[in-house]
Amino acid sequence: MSVASEITRKAKSNLAFALKILPRELRDDMVVFYAFCRIMDDLADDPATAPDERSISLELWKNGIMHGFENPTDFQLELLSLRSRHEIPNELLVAIIEGCQMDLQPHRFATWDELSNYIWKVACAVGLVSIQILGCKDPESERYAIALGRALQLTNILRDVGEDLSNGGRIYLPLADLARFNYTEDDLFAQVWDERFIALMNDQASKAEMFYHEAAAALSEADRHCLLSAEIMGEIYHALLDQMRDGRFKVFTKRYRVSKAYKAAILMKHLAQAL
Repeated sequence: MSVASEITRKAKSNLAFALKILPRELRDDMVVFYAFCRIMDDLADDPATAPDERSISLELWKNGIMHGFENPTDFQLELLSLRSRHEIPNELLVAIIEGCQMDLQPHRFATWDELSNYIWKVACAVGLVSIQILGCKDPESERYAIALGRALQLTNILRDVGEDLSNGGRIYLPLADLARFNYTEDDLFAQVWDERFIALMNDQASKAEMFYHEAAAALSEADRHCLLSAEIMGEIYHALLDQMRDGRFKVFTKRYRVSKAYKAAILMKHLAQAL
Protein backbone atom coordinates (compact mmCIF):
# COMPACT_ATOMS: atom_id res chain seq x y z
CA MET A 1 0.00 0.00 0.00
CA SER A 2 1.35 3.45 -0.95
CA VAL A 3 2.00 6.16 1.61
CA ALA A 4 -0.91 8.18 0.21
CA SER A 5 -3.32 5.25 0.37
CA GLU A 6 -2.30 4.41 3.93
CA ILE A 7 -2.80 8.02 5.07
CA THR A 8 -6.25 8.14 3.46
CA ARG A 9 -7.25 4.76 4.92
CA LYS A 10 -6.27 5.78 8.46
CA ALA A 11 -8.01 9.15 8.22
CA LYS A 12 -11.47 7.58 7.65
CA SER A 13 -12.65 10.97 6.42
CA ASN A 14 -15.82 11.96 4.60
CA LEU A 15 -13.63 12.84 1.61
CA ALA A 16 -12.22 9.31 1.46
CA PHE A 17 -15.80 8.03 1.42
CA ALA A 18 -16.83 10.42 -1.36
CA LEU A 19 -13.87 9.39 -3.52
CA LYS A 20 -15.29 5.87 -3.86
CA ILE A 21 -17.45 7.08 -6.73
CA LEU A 22 -14.45 8.04 -8.89
CA PRO A 23 -12.76 5.91 -11.55
CA ARG A 24 -9.61 4.22 -10.23
CA GLU A 25 -7.07 6.54 -11.86
CA LEU A 26 -8.79 9.72 -10.70
CA ARG A 27 -9.35 8.24 -7.25
CA ASP A 28 -5.65 7.46 -6.95
CA ASP A 29 -4.75 11.02 -7.93
CA MET A 30 -7.20 12.50 -5.43
CA VAL A 31 -5.80 10.19 -2.75
CA VAL A 32 -2.32 11.60 -3.38
CA PHE A 33 -3.65 15.15 -3.12
CA TYR A 34 -5.64 14.35 0.03
CA ALA A 35 -2.52 12.79 1.58
CA PHE A 36 -0.58 15.99 0.84
CA CYS A 37 -3.24 18.06 2.62
CA ARG A 38 -3.28 15.63 5.53
CA ILE A 39 0.52 15.68 5.88
CA MET A 40 0.59 19.49 5.90
CA ASP A 41 -2.16 19.61 8.50
CA ASP A 42 -0.42 17.03 10.68
CA LEU A 43 2.89 18.88 10.46
CA ALA A 44 1.17 22.04 11.70
CA ASP A 45 -0.67 20.24 14.51
CA ASP A 46 1.97 17.84 15.86
CA PRO A 47 1.98 18.49 19.64
CA ALA A 48 5.24 16.58 20.08
CA THR A 49 7.15 19.08 17.91
CA ALA A 50 7.99 22.68 18.79
CA PRO A 51 6.21 25.32 16.65
CA ASP A 52 9.55 26.56 15.25
CA GLU A 53 10.41 23.07 14.01
CA ARG A 54 6.96 22.64 12.51
CA SER A 55 7.38 25.96 10.72
CA ILE A 56 10.73 24.85 9.28
CA SER A 57 9.18 21.58 8.04
CA LEU A 58 6.36 23.43 6.29
CA GLU A 59 8.82 25.93 4.78
CA LEU A 60 10.83 23.03 3.37
CA TRP A 61 7.70 21.74 1.68
CA LYS A 62 6.96 25.19 0.25
CA ASN A 63 10.50 25.51 -1.04
CA GLY A 64 10.38 22.01 -2.53
CA ILE A 65 7.16 22.73 -4.39
CA MET A 66 8.40 26.07 -5.72
CA HIS A 67 12.03 25.18 -6.44
CA GLY A 68 12.33 21.39 -6.25
CA PHE A 69 13.13 18.97 -3.43
CA GLU A 70 16.82 18.19 -2.85
CA ASN A 71 16.26 14.51 -2.06
CA PRO A 72 12.58 13.86 -2.80
CA THR A 73 10.81 10.99 -1.08
CA ASP A 74 8.63 8.60 -3.06
CA PHE A 75 5.57 10.53 -1.94
CA GLN A 76 7.05 13.88 -2.95
CA LEU A 77 7.78 12.44 -6.38
CA GLU A 78 4.14 11.30 -6.57
CA LEU A 79 2.99 14.80 -5.70
CA LEU A 80 5.25 16.41 -8.30
CA SER A 81 3.99 13.97 -10.92
CA LEU A 82 0.41 14.82 -9.98
CA ARG A 83 1.16 18.53 -10.26
CA SER A 84 2.72 18.09 -13.69
CA ARG A 85 0.03 15.83 -15.15
CA HIS A 86 -2.85 18.05 -14.03
CA GLU A 87 -1.07 21.40 -14.47
CA ILE A 88 -1.75 22.40 -10.88
CA PRO A 89 -0.43 25.90 -10.13
CA ASN A 90 2.24 26.02 -7.44
CA GLU A 91 0.41 28.96 -5.89
CA LEU A 92 -2.53 26.77 -4.88
CA LEU A 93 -0.36 24.13 -3.20
CA VAL A 94 1.62 26.86 -1.44
CA ALA A 95 -1.61 28.53 -0.27
CA ILE A 96 -2.65 25.29 1.42
CA ILE A 97 0.68 25.17 3.27
CA GLU A 98 0.37 28.82 4.28
CA GLY A 99 -3.08 28.11 5.69
CA CYS A 100 -1.60 25.34 7.83
CA GLN A 101 1.16 27.71 8.93
CA MET A 102 -1.52 30.05 10.27
CA ASP A 103 -2.41 27.27 12.74
CA LEU A 104 1.08 27.11 14.25
CA GLN A 105 0.14 29.66 16.90
CA PRO A 106 -3.19 30.20 18.64
CA HIS A 107 -4.96 32.52 16.26
CA ARG A 108 -7.83 34.95 16.51
CA PHE A 109 -9.87 36.30 13.62
CA ALA A 110 -11.22 39.74 14.38
CA THR A 111 -13.68 39.78 11.49
CA TRP A 112 -15.26 37.56 8.88
CA ASP A 113 -12.90 39.05 6.26
CA GLU A 114 -9.88 37.78 8.23
CA LEU A 115 -11.43 34.34 8.65
CA SER A 116 -12.38 34.33 4.97
CA ASN A 117 -8.72 34.74 3.99
CA TYR A 118 -7.79 31.73 6.14
CA ILE A 119 -10.64 29.65 4.70
CA TRP A 120 -9.54 30.52 1.17
CA LYS A 121 -6.13 28.99 1.88
CA VAL A 122 -7.20 25.84 3.73
CA ALA A 123 -10.41 25.05 1.84
CA CYS A 124 -11.01 27.06 -1.33
CA ALA A 125 -7.51 26.36 -2.66
CA VAL A 126 -8.17 22.68 -1.96
CA GLY A 127 -11.34 22.88 -4.02
CA LEU A 128 -9.57 24.63 -6.90
CA VAL A 129 -6.87 21.94 -7.02
CA SER A 130 -9.56 19.25 -6.85
CA ILE A 131 -11.50 20.54 -9.88
CA GLN A 132 -8.21 20.64 -11.78
CA ILE A 133 -7.59 16.98 -10.98
CA LEU A 134 -11.21 16.01 -11.69
CA GLY A 135 -11.00 17.55 -15.17
CA CYS A 136 -13.52 20.39 -14.89
CA LYS A 137 -13.57 22.68 -17.91
CA ASP A 138 -16.31 25.24 -17.22
CA PRO A 139 -14.90 28.40 -15.55
CA GLU A 140 -18.07 28.47 -13.42
CA SER A 141 -16.74 25.40 -11.61
CA GLU A 142 -14.17 27.65 -9.95
CA ARG A 143 -17.01 29.58 -8.30
CA TYR A 144 -18.54 26.25 -7.27
CA ALA A 145 -15.26 25.05 -5.73
CA ILE A 146 -14.74 28.27 -3.77
CA ALA A 147 -18.31 28.40 -2.45
CA LEU A 148 -18.35 24.72 -1.49
CA GLY A 149 -14.94 25.08 0.17
CA ARG A 150 -16.26 27.90 2.33
CA ALA A 151 -19.40 25.91 3.22
CA LEU A 152 -17.47 22.80 4.20
CA GLN A 153 -14.87 24.67 6.23
CA LEU A 154 -17.48 26.69 8.11
CA THR A 155 -19.30 23.45 8.92
CA ASN A 156 -16.03 22.00 10.22
CA ILE A 157 -15.40 25.10 12.32
CA LEU A 158 -18.84 24.83 13.95
CA ARG A 159 -18.47 21.11 14.64
CA ASP A 160 -14.98 21.49 16.10
CA VAL A 161 -15.49 24.52 18.39
CA GLY A 162 -14.83 22.47 21.52
CA GLU A 163 -11.96 20.44 20.07
CA ASP A 164 -10.21 23.53 18.74
CA LEU A 165 -10.32 25.16 22.16
CA SER A 166 -8.57 22.14 23.68
CA ASN A 167 -6.05 22.07 20.81
CA GLY A 168 -3.94 25.09 21.71
CA GLY A 169 -6.82 27.43 22.51
CA ARG A 170 -7.82 27.94 18.90
CA ILE A 171 -10.86 30.07 18.13
CA TYR A 172 -12.09 30.32 14.56
CA LEU A 173 -15.34 32.13 15.20
CA PRO A 174 -14.81 35.82 14.33
CA LEU A 175 -14.48 37.90 17.50
CA ALA A 176 -16.72 40.61 16.04
CA ASP A 177 -19.48 38.02 15.74
CA LEU A 178 -18.99 36.91 19.34
CA ALA A 179 -19.35 40.54 20.39
CA ARG A 180 -22.58 40.95 18.40
CA PHE A 181 -24.15 38.26 20.57
CA ASN A 182 -22.57 39.52 23.80
CA TYR A 183 -20.59 36.28 24.06
CA THR A 184 -16.92 36.45 25.11
CA GLU A 185 -13.75 34.42 24.74
CA ASP A 186 -13.99 33.66 28.45
CA ASP A 187 -17.50 32.29 27.88
CA LEU A 188 -16.13 30.10 25.11
CA PHE A 189 -13.31 28.70 27.24
CA ALA A 190 -15.80 28.10 30.06
CA GLN A 191 -17.96 26.24 27.52
CA VAL A 192 -20.98 28.33 28.33
CA TRP A 193 -23.85 26.82 26.34
CA ASP A 194 -26.76 29.22 26.47
CA GLU A 195 -29.10 31.14 24.19
CA ARG A 196 -26.34 33.60 23.29
CA PHE A 197 -24.11 30.77 22.12
CA ILE A 198 -26.92 29.07 20.20
CA ALA A 199 -27.80 32.35 18.48
CA LEU A 200 -24.13 32.90 17.58
CA MET A 201 -23.83 29.41 16.13
CA ASN A 202 -27.10 29.73 14.20
CA ASP A 203 -25.77 32.95 12.71
CA GLN A 204 -22.61 31.18 11.54
CA ALA A 205 -24.67 28.25 10.25
CA SER A 206 -26.76 30.64 8.16
CA LYS A 207 -23.55 31.87 6.54
CA ALA A 208 -22.55 28.29 5.75
CA GLU A 209 -26.03 27.65 4.34
CA MET A 210 -25.61 30.65 2.06
CA PHE A 211 -22.42 29.13 0.63
CA TYR A 212 -24.07 25.72 0.11
CA HIS A 213 -26.75 27.51 -1.92
CA GLU A 214 -24.13 29.49 -3.84
CA ALA A 215 -22.32 26.25 -4.72
CA ALA A 216 -25.57 24.65 -5.89
CA ALA A 217 -26.31 27.66 -8.09
CA ALA A 218 -22.82 27.50 -9.62
CA LEU A 219 -22.88 23.76 -10.36
CA SER A 220 -22.09 23.47 -14.05
CA GLU A 221 -24.13 21.04 -16.15
CA ALA A 222 -21.08 20.56 -18.35
CA ASP A 223 -18.95 19.54 -15.35
CA ARG A 224 -21.64 17.82 -13.26
CA HIS A 225 -20.24 14.36 -14.07
CA CYS A 226 -16.80 15.47 -12.83
CA LEU A 227 -18.19 16.82 -9.58
CA LEU A 228 -20.13 13.83 -8.26
CA SER A 229 -17.65 13.24 -5.44
CA ALA A 230 -17.80 16.94 -4.51
CA GLU A 231 -21.61 16.79 -4.49
CA ILE A 232 -21.46 13.79 -2.16
CA MET A 233 -19.13 15.70 0.15
CA GLY A 234 -21.44 18.68 0.09
CA GLU A 235 -24.51 16.61 0.94
CA ILE A 236 -22.75 14.81 3.81
CA TYR A 237 -21.55 18.05 5.36
CA HIS A 238 -24.89 19.75 4.83
CA ALA A 239 -26.50 16.89 6.74
CA LEU A 240 -23.92 17.46 9.48
CA LEU A 241 -24.86 21.14 9.61
CA ASP A 242 -28.55 20.20 9.88
CA GLN A 243 -27.72 17.80 12.74
CA MET A 244 -25.99 20.55 14.67
CA ARG A 245 -28.83 22.99 14.14
CA ASP A 246 -31.45 20.42 15.13
CA GLY A 247 -29.38 19.50 18.21
CA ARG A 248 -28.90 23.17 19.21
CA PHE A 249 -25.13 23.00 18.79
CA LYS A 250 -24.09 20.87 21.76
CA VAL A 251 -20.57 20.96 20.37
CA PHE A 252 -18.85 21.15 23.76
CA THR A 253 -20.10 17.71 24.77
CA LYS A 254 -20.94 15.93 21.52
CA ARG A 255 -19.09 15.00 18.35
CA TYR A 256 -21.61 15.27 15.52
CA ARG A 257 -21.31 12.59 12.83
CA VAL A 258 -23.26 11.44 9.80
CA SER A 259 -23.92 7.71 10.06
CA LYS A 260 -22.36 5.24 7.63
CA ALA A 261 -25.83 4.16 6.56
CA TYR A 262 -26.84 7.71 5.68
CA LYS A 263 -23.57 8.30 3.82
CA ALA A 264 -24.11 5.05 1.91
CA ALA A 265 -27.60 6.24 0.94
CA ILE A 266 -26.14 9.50 -0.37
CA LEU A 267 -23.53 7.58 -2.34
CA MET A 268 -26.13 5.24 -3.87
CA LYS A 269 -28.37 8.18 -4.80
CA HIS A 270 -25.57 9.89 -6.69
CA LEU A 271 -24.51 6.64 -8.35
CA ALA A 272 -28.06 6.18 -9.58
CA GLN A 273 -28.18 9.74 -10.90
CA ALA A 274 -24.94 9.15 -12.77
CA LEU A 275 -26.35 6.19 -14.71
